[in-house]
Amino acid sequence: MASIISIASGKGGVGKSVVAANLSVLLAQRGKQIVLADLDTGGADSHVLVGLLNPPLTLTDFLNHRVEHLRDIAQPLPIHPNVRIIPGTGDTLATANMPYAQKKRLIRQFQDIEADVIVVDIGAGCSYHTLDFFLMADYHVAIATPDPTSVLDLYRFLKLAAIRRVLSMFLTREVMAEGLANRDYSSVKEVLDVAGKTDESGRTLAEATLQAFQPALILNRATGRARVNVSQLKALLKEYVGGSLMLLGEIPEDPAMEQAVRTYVPVVQQAPSSPAVAALNKAADALLHLLATPPARAA
Repeated sequence: MASIISIASGKGGVGKSVVAANLSVLLAQRGKQIVLADLDTGGADSHVLVGLLNPPLTLTDFLNHRVEHLRDIAQPLPIHPNVRIIPGTGDTLATANMPYAQKKRLIRQFQDIEADVIVVDIGAGCSYHTLDFFLMADYHVAIATPDPTSVLDLYRFLKLAAIRRVLSMFLTREVMAEGLANRDYSSVKEVLDVAGKTDESGRTLAEATLQAFQPALILNRATGRARVNVSQLKALLKEYVGGSLMLLGEIPEDPAMEQAVRTYVPVVQQAPSSPAVAALNKAADALLHLLATPPARAA
């Protein structure tokens, strides 16, 4: 069964799709069979970044039942024989706001895809769809830039993902569902408090679920003048969310990245000697090391 890596961001414009596409190629170069799946249902563009401008099949074909199996949408790419792509949807209200049952059908079908690794490029923001796609994976990677608003949105995204993770686990337990459902939570502490009042073991289960949430971070467009205090961010997440944060890599600001995007070719192929690619290679090696470790599971 494939290992699933979700790649998301708290806000758009941080280079999430570019990082996902390039990491997919680098993992393929390391001998892995890769599927890059674009689940940015409101603005899919991963196929453009890898030179597939007019894909014959997209996620829309699966959602509309023109194709019954998600695996049949995965199309080989000329950039590398080990990479296939599931192109995202067109910009329609129906696909961007899919019903819950449709979302569950989509998530289930990832289990039937034959590959070593599935890299899932997820839309930015904190909608339920985004959070659920992020959490369905075995390994979770967030992308941010040193920009203060990006860091703030990253923290907000990971906090809401942690809350969603706990609620999803509890809603499978009938005794907890009634007490936790139909509430709005602004902090993990609120979830823990309600869980503790609803069931004797509730708080313990919630805390164990949070401790198993161990997202990784890649910082993009880092410069000497603009850096993120990763230690402080780790401490904040540990205190207020409960999980640990791992830094997978820092990709420097590099004009080669933008030039590659403009020519529809991954930067790892267009400018393999660039500083950005050196950093992406380090991140890919760190990701391989992470994949060799069994994913932390919720209680």
